[in-house]
Amino acid sequence: MHTIVVDLGYGDAGKGTVVDRLCAPRPGAAPVTAVVRFNGGAQAAHNVVTTDGRHHTFAQFGSGTFSGVPTHLSRLMLVDPPALASEARHLAELGVPDPLALLTVDRRAPLTTPYHAAANQARERARGAARHGSCGMGIGETAAYALAHPADTPTAGDCTSRTTLRRKLALLRDRLTDDLGPLRAPPVEACLDAFTAFADHVTLVDETHLPRLLRRGPAVFEGAQGVLLDEWHGFHPYTTWSTTTFDGAESLLAEAGRPRGSALRLGVVRTYTTRHGPGPLVTEDPALADALPEPHNGHGRWQGAFRAGHFDAPAHAYAVAVCGGVDGLAVTHLDAPARCPGLRIVRGYRTPDGPMDRIPTAARPGDLVRQQRLTERLLTARPDGRQSPGNDPHAWTEAIAGALSAPVLMESYGPTAADKTDSLGTFGEAGAVGEGAEVTGPGSRNRCPERSPA
Repeated sequence: MHTIVVDLGYGDAGKGTVVDRLCAPRPGAAPVTAVVRFNGGAQAAHNVVTTDGRHHTFAQFGSGTFSGVPTHLSRLMLVDPPALASEARHLAELGVPDPLALLTVDRRAPLTTPYHAAANQARERARGAARHGSCGMGIGETAAYALAHPADTPTAGDCTSRTTLRRKLALLRDRLTDDLGPLRAPPVEACLDAFTAFADHVTLVDETHLPRLLRRGPAVFEGAQGVLLDEWHGFHPYTTWSTTTFDGAESLLAEAGRPRGSALRLGVVRTYTTRHGPGPLVTEDPALADALPEPHNGHGRWQGAFRAGHFDAPAHAYAVAVCGGVDGLAVTHLDAPARCPGLRIVRGYRTPDGPMDRIPTAARPGDLVRQQRLTERLLTARPDGRQSPGNDPHAWTEAIAGALSAPVLMESYGPTAADKTDSLGTFGEAGAVGEGAEVTGPGSRNRCPERSPA
């Protein structure tokens, strides 16, 4: 069975370490044939720590790389060749032989370029104190440009033709310059050299590759960011230009002839809720940042501060609902309650409009005016109904399973694959629970062109 891994928060819940565990060899189980990336781009930051002490923050490579599992960057990925080359160099330094040989890239995948990144940063600077918390890497600009100019969008396949790529890069630069003024980015010829070198070192594939790959054995679809940042269901405008639900992976599976629901849908949450940068975090408690230090997450120049709060049951239940349900949960940071006895589960909110024990889902997904009103309400909300399961991690898994109406299939007590236990090998056919609002697909992205890239 294939597995789809999605973060049910604002990101940073531990998708990388969960995928690392799923890709680790297990007795009697078929080896994972590939990790398939299906949303986002080089802004992903999935931390993996090995039992021998190596650490890598996976961005475009799949988090199963240390186990030798190949990565496929699907047509839904936004590919940044210079960032990919830098990541490959670090993996090689950590002992991964020829990392790029483990990689296949769909020719249709859009390219993120220095012009996208420069435009992204210019817009964030212009927002001043009203910044959206962008990573500053051009992801939103890449998605916005692809929607506005699909025929002119640079793709991974274009890297095999300097003539085509030169034309598209020059047009991209000129359009963004006309909109924003001069950009802090290298000349086109310098970009050409880096991007054509990328084509010489990776395997570019067409739409027939993924169906063949999925027939070879189980694959893990590794999502990026979190459902609470989703482009349609997140709390606008503090969102991403990416569908962060299971929907992208389900679309790829359908294109490969696999029926919806044929993959296990695994949602990842921490025992406490975190967020990078501005936007709602109703359960935020600054004391948790001191009690639960983050070795691999900190203040980002563009994102802002790394924030922590108590487990936000309404927000994570909302994520489950807008996803259309999950088959099971992976709960990370189960060592945290013992280290921080004051940690709580928040069951509801107090708002100026009265109590709120659930976040309502939209009848028509994609209504960003409605989502912004919801954001404004959440920014004024305060925690209510706190519960302490104590410091027993099993009490926490039971409480979280109850709050989200889904079984816990993986428990994580530390950063390595050895720090985890799971019952995934005995879990039967996928049957989604906790179903909620219908989820919009990638094809509906052009419904809301008024968004500003973030």
